Amino acid sequence: MRKVIVPARRKIVLSVFALTVCLWATAKIAAPSRPQNTSESAGLESVVKEVFMVPTRDGVLLKTILFHLASVKPPGPVVLLRTPYNQEHNEAAARRFAAAGYYAVTQDCRGRFGSGGSFGFYPGEGRDGYDTAEWIRKQTWCNGKVATWGHSYLASDQWLTAALGTPLDAMCPSAGAADFYQNQYVGGAYMLGMARAGYSVGFYGPPPEVGKSPEWPKWFMHLPLADLESVTGYKAPWQISFMVHNRRDAFWKPTDVTPEISHMNFPGQHIVGYYDFLCRAAVTGFQLMRTRSATAFSRENQQLVIGPWDHGTGNRKSADVDFGPQAHVDMIAENITWCDRFLRKTATPRFPHVRYFSMGDNVWHEAGQWPPAEAVRTAFYLHSGGQANTSHGDGKLNTSSPAKSEPADSFKADPANPLPDAPEPGKEYQDIWGPTDQRAASGRQDVLIYQTQPLKKAVAFAGPLRAELYVSTDTPDADWAVRLIDVRPDGFAQPLATGIQRGSFRESDVNPTPLVPGKVYRLNVDLGHSAARILPGHSLRVQIASSCFPLFDRNTNTAEGPTGARTLVATEQVWHSAVRPSKIWLPVVK
Repeated sequence: MRKVIVPARRKIVLSVFALTVCLWATAKIAAPSRPQNTSESAGLESVVKEVFMVPTRDGVLLKTILFHLASVKPPGPVVLLRTPYNQEHNEAAARRFAAAGYYAVTQDCRGRFGSGGSFGFYPGEGRDGYDTAEWIRKQTWCNGKVATWGHSYLASDQWLTAALGTPLDAMCPSAGAADFYQNQYVGGAYMLGMARAGYSVGFYGPPPEVGKSPEWPKWFMHLPLADLESVTGYKAPWQISFMVHNRRDAFWKPTDVTPEISHMNFPGQHIVGYYDFLCRAAVTGFQLMRTRSATAFSRENQQLVIGPWDHGTGNRKSADVDFGPQAHVDMIAENITWCDRFLRKTATPRFPHVRYFSMGDNVWHEAGQWPPAEAVRTAFYLHSGGQANTSHGDGKLNTSSPAKSEPADSFKADPANPLPDAPEPGKEYQDIWGPTDQRAASGRQDVLIYQTQPLKKAVAFAGPLRAELYVSTDTPDADWAVRLIDVRPDGFAQPLATGIQRGSFRESDVNPTPLVPGKVYRLNVDLGHSAARILPGHSLRVQIASSCFPLFDRNTNTAEGPTGARTLVATEQVWHSAVRPSKIWLPVVK
């Protein structure tokens, strides 16, 4: 087994409960069930399902299920999944791992479903993951090789487990975060759409949908955010904590394991979608493992699979766009192949470090890094339409820098009337992470539009996207929400990437500072990651507004943060000149 490097400050002392773990290692609280057939196909061998109660260092017992082929003789490699959402929902996937020759272990997190203790949400998961991995290694059916897998919270759980020095042979985090602040905030703006997701899970009792009609369009508009519980009638303390701690303070340190990546030494497969709220965090995890992990072995054996998905990773359709059958990816099959490569040595050792899907032509590509080495950082400049407001498509977008000063473009930002993420007329505010048709947004007076002429030749790009804007406002704070859009000949406006920057967080997410009214600032807006080919006849559009609601919370423009209920209408401006050339940077692939 490879040497595992453990940070001294994170070494876990298990001597107090080691004897307890050993005694419980063979104690099956529930007898194994009779062998059950897998649901994969009639021709597959039978899979045995066994239930255990696994002890942790403080004596809490966690319900754990083992799946394995009846015909496989121990010991063998093990794959571990931990979930707060009921492990029974992962049985079909676990059976697929078992059918592939693994001992597949699933587990309910502490305080959830069959497991004892109190659910604490997130920070403590690493300890239970470590203890479970240690218990697995002591079982007669484990050959000493252990990998982890899972999606979303289950992926982030893997990062927390790995951070404590858990010896792993592989990790497969799909849409996970090694830094949870990056999962909740973009440019200082809170991902308000996460509030609905967090409330709906029911971690602390029945969610608000139970026994009453949900009123999320109304609840999203409530101010102050810190008082959201008063209108939902439901306690969600961890969600409120995320809202209150809007700056990267000490509250977030236990959820940020990126400093521990330098001690991690195992292969990792990272799968995520461009439209996933976890995209930035997942790509960051991949890139840090490629550059900072402990050994050349771990740095070389990382893979990123990134496609046109929202949080429904691997699906061909996201929101208003169907990307075709080629966009579908079987995540479990990908994970099995990855584990075969490093735990069973049955898959080819060669693999591309990056596989990315190009939207527009809907083609998969391979690359040695992200962004691809051939991507050239190219500026597309925003030019004023020559009016006070460039909505309705007056603004121009091209690769020529302004030769002289052009009029600044301005709009009124009213927190009481934010731009909907899904702007179709007549629809209530919806938190939709996937690509929704944006054509209706161009008719609003609080939206700036900058657009190329219909392209004569295709333009392709792949990698991170960033807008560099010169802006000002007449209020202590304001947001600039930027979208890159592919406008089809029929008018359908497909967002390719979205970013937002809160003015007060322009320099630091630790110590935000108010804006000086009237002062012009250079603002960098992170649009995340994307890859697309804009086809001839299509146009490339940059859309700028003060909001993208309710994916992100509204800025009250007062700099009072999540405890403030007072609002101001801001006059926001975007500037254009040779010395203030507002632009968007695209990683263009020639």
